[in-house]
Amino acid sequence: MNHYLLDTNIILYYMRREAEKTQIIDRLYAPFASQNKVFLSIVTVAELYAIAMRHQWGTNRWNTITAILRKVVVIPIDSQDLIDRYAEIDTFSQGKLVGRPLAMTARNMGKNDLWIAASASVLGLPLITNDADFSHLDPAFLTVHKVNLIAP
Repeated sequence: MNHYLLDTNIILYYMRREAEKTQIIDRLYAPFASQNKVFLSIVTVAELYAIAMRHQWGTNRWNTITAILRKVVVIPIDSQDLIDRYAEIDTFSQGKLVGRPLAMTARNMGKNDLWIAASASVLGLPLITNDADFSHLDPAFLTVHKVNLIAP
C-alpha cells in the first residue's frame, strides 16, 4: 500500500480532465487505487471550495469534489507538531533556519503551500504536485514527486 498527499493542483487537474482520468491516474502512480491511501490537507479542501465558489461550479463539479473527499483522508492543521513544522519550513525557505542552511536564494512560499508541505512532512507522506514550489524542501523536509502535467 502506498500513501500520498496530493497538492491542490493535482486535484484540479484531475477534475478538469474528465476524459483523460485513466491516463492521469496512471501517471500519478495510481493514487486513487483501492490499495493506496490518499491524503489532502484541509487547506486543499478550502482552496477547492473557494475556486468552486469563485467560478460558480455547477452540480457536477461539486459532486466530483464530494466524491473525491469521500476517498481521501483530510488532515486538519490544528496539531502543535504541524504548527511547529510550518514555522520551521517557512524559516528554512527564507534561509534563516539555524543549523540548516538553504543552498540557494531565499524562497517565498505561499502560506497555503506551507501548510501542505508541513502536513506532508509531519506525516512522512510523499507529496505529489505539478509545480516546483516545493522542490527546495526535498529531501530536507519531505519527498516531492513532481509530475509533469500540462496545465489545464
